[in-house]
Amino acid sequence: MKIIVYLFAYLLSITFATSQNVIEWNSEYQLQDSDFQASRHIGGGNISVYAACSVGFGYQMNGYQFMFTKNFNSKVNTTFTKNASYIIAADTITRNKLLNFARAEFDLSELFARKFRQLMFEKKNAFSDPNFYQKLYEQIQTEMVARNSQLSLDTNAGLADLRLKEQHEKIRAEIDALAEFCKECKPKKKKKDD
Repeated sequence: MKIIVYLFAYLLSITFATSQNVIEWNSEYQLQDSDFQASRHIGGGNISVYAACSVGFGYQMNGYQFMFTKNFNSKVNTTFTKNASYIIAADTITRNKLLNFARAEFDLSELFARKFRQLMFEKKNAFSDPNFYQKLYEQIQTEMVARNSQLSLDTNAGLADLRLKEQHEKIRAEIDALAEFCKECKPKKKKKDD
C-alpha cells in the first residue's frame, strides 16, 4: 500500500512540475523575464531569443460524438514552455526588446490557433473524416512559420522596437477580430444564406 501512495505522490509531483513549466495563452497575461528558464548556454552569440511557443490540438471522442461536434475550440491550445525558452542579451534595454519580441511571438501563436479553430469550424461537417484537421493544421503551421519569420525580419527580432510595436498591435487587432474563436468561445452558426 505504501508503494502505491509513494507512486501516486511521485506522479502527482511530476504532473505539478510539468504544469508549472507550461504557460497557456491568456489575454490578461504577459510573458515575464522570469518565464525564460532554459540554461544560459543554449543558443549562440551575445544577443538571442527563443520563445518556445506552440499550437497544439488533440481530442478523444467516439464516432457518434465526433459526428455531432462542430466546435473544437477547446481542443486547440497555445502554450509557452518555460524551460525551453531563453533570452541572451548584454544589457537590460536589449533584453527588454527581446522580451517584447517573444510576447509578440506568443500572441502570434494564439492568432494562428484562432485561425485554425475557425478553419475547423467552417470545414467540419457531420460526415467529415476524423482526421479532417490534419491538412488544416499543416496549412496553419506553414502560414504561422512564414509570418513569424517575416515578423523577425521586419523588426530585426524585436530590436527595431517601434516597428515591433506596430506589428504587435496589428497581431492583437487580428486576435480581437477572431474573438469568437477563443478557446472558451462558442462560434455562432452561420445561416444558410451567408
